[in-house]
Amino acid sequence: MRPGFEIRDSGFGKAGAGSDAGTAVANPQSRIPNPVGDKVVEYLRLHESKGLLRFITCGSVDDGKSTLIGRLLHDTRLLFDDQLAALNADSRRHGTQNGEIDYALLVDGLAAEREQGITIDVAYRYFGTERRKFIVADCPGHEQYTRNMATGASTADLAVVLVDARKGLLTQTRRHTYIAALLGIRHVLLAVNKMDLVGYDQAVFEAIVAEYRELAAQRGIAQVTAIPLSALRGDNLLQRSQAMPWYDGVSVLEHLETVDVARDEVEVGFRLPVQWVNRPNQNFRGFAGTVAAGVVRPGDEIAALPSGRRSRVARIVTAGGDLEVAGVGQAVTLTLDDELDISRGDVIASADAPAQVADQFAAHLLWMGESPLLPGRPYWLKIGTRTVSATVTEIKHKIDVNTQAQLAAKHLELNEVAYCNLNLDQPVAFEAYRDNRALGGFILIDREDNATVAAGTLDFALRRAGNIHWQHVDVDKAARARSKAQTPRCVWFTGLSGSGKSTIANLVEKRLHALGHHTYILDGDNVRHGLNKDLGFTDEDRVENIRRVAEVARLMTDAGLIVLVSFISPFRAERRMARELFGPDEFVEVYVDTPLAVAEGRDVKGLYAKARAGKIPNFTGIDSPYEAPEAPELVLNTVEQDAGDLAQRVIDRLLG
Repeated sequence: MRPGFEIRDSGFGKAGAGSDAGTAVANPQSRIPNPVGDKVVEYLRLHESKGLLRFITCGSVDDGKSTLIGRLLHDTRLLFDDQLAALNADSRRHGTQNGEIDYALLVDGLAAEREQGITIDVAYRYFGTERRKFIVADCPGHEQYTRNMATGASTADLAVVLVDARKGLLTQTRRHTYIAALLGIRHVLLAVNKMDLVGYDQAVFEAIVAEYRELAAQRGIAQVTAIPLSALRGDNLLQRSQAMPWYDGVSVLEHLETVDVARDEVEVGFRLPVQWVNRPNQNFRGFAGTVAAGVVRPGDEIAALPSGRRSRVARIVTAGGDLEVAGVGQAVTLTLDDELDISRGDVIASADAPAQVADQFAAHLLWMGESPLLPGRPYWLKIGTRTVSATVTEIKHKIDVNTQAQLAAKHLELNEVAYCNLNLDQPVAFEAYRDNRALGGFILIDREDNATVAAGTLDFALRRAGNIHWQHVDVDKAARARSKAQTPRCVWFTGLSGSGKSTIANLVEKRLHALGHHTYILDGDNVRHGLNKDLGFTDEDRVENIRRVAEVARLMTDAGLIVLVSFISPFRAERRMARELFGPDEFVEVYVDTPLAVAEGRDVKGLYAKARAGKIPNFTGIDSPYEAPEAPELVLNTVEQDAGDLAQRVIDRLLG
């Protein structure tokens, strides 16, 4: 997963005092030389050849992440005159250092961040020294903004984990370390900050380092470099501080300039997720995307996945002309010798080592939604350039970020992490995340509001995904329907308890039966005596209740029946999931619209009275929500019409 980001401040200032309008003035004391004349071209050439390190700063609230970056930018003299002037003015207005320079303000640019003295959004900064270029993501420490930290970590090669020397490792320290490891970061700079507030005590530093190394080892992070520092005072930031003579290691900047973060990538062969089918005219058809792994040359045999059809590369087309070879990170358009059916989301791979294709996976998941994750609920899953429907079929366990213990769970709350099984509605090409980030990372998207609710990494395809196949049968749905002389339907009655769903459904079945039609009623109470007797009334069990009933209704429709489903089914997401199991015009949603007061007044079974008395928890309409349908095929108002007339409306809809 490599979500895009916006660099809020590129690090380039406006014209300084006394300069020509529109001309940026560089700091004359900068560590980066200011070339003039013919040296400009040479300098730019050298600058382009420098290595790039992407890193994040993370940790708990007020550990000094923004201060560290701000002080680093300030002390390396990479700021323009106007930025320095603005920093001094902002420090007096918004600062937390009693009128002294507040370096955190260099990266905390949002008004809310300055007012509260915290980091909310991920702030990206670009800077460089003579030895290396850097893109740093300053990530928020508050638990509610953990999703923003995951965004920053998804493209980083190194994490600077800050720890307040006074507080030691906190829950967010552990959570951020877990997420960093989950997203493939294998290098950590442990910055034990605010050493000045503990008297530069070596014992405090060593105790924190020992505890963190144990945590890192549990998460598979082998490369941990620990540095004691005071970001505010600049101790051990650019060079070793005299305040800590007992420390003989490198400074923060020295480590960032020299650390080797080259990945031991597994050679998986050529991979290109297709982003766009390039068809400017009838004589050209190419497949555009960014190379995610391996290299490709004209003449190479490729396989289009998931279809598996093969061809050879004819040309590698770019804006600057055709290439003889293309590698990782290059944006190219491939043309093929043969006309293959390839669309956005497919993967073009080397034929001799194609990517795996599956529709069921084991995966690590970080839940970022305000509403809990409920197994069985459908979401959109985006992996590479492909978007498919997906459900979490099982939460194997969630992780206690403090103890790393594996805990049983039926749902996930905001910022919880877990190991899950996923089921997709169609197969996708993939690689394990440890082998390839681009084809192993994914996000889950809420289908109601399109919000990103989870980030995850694929571990492996479940074995049953490749061992279970549809068995062909000669007598199909159409043949069964012809023998019954009817059109199969699923009529889904939804509404509050006491709304009249079962009464109307029963009348519909009686009249259809009298007309010679083959029907069956699946009623909520009746099904809970058998098929779903193991389920309660929590949100998780309600989702599973509807999933099972929808699958049974689909089988009955396949058998040629008109099946009448009478369930409260309070959630839109599950009703949509049920609808998607059926073909066009096979699913008829009937909203039995009865006001809560009327339904409660009927209370034939006495359920509302028990719910009001607290004897029935999670009762729909009382302490559990009902989400009314947005576009049902029929709306039946039981206040204005009697059940017989409403039943006839349903029959007219089915047979008309």
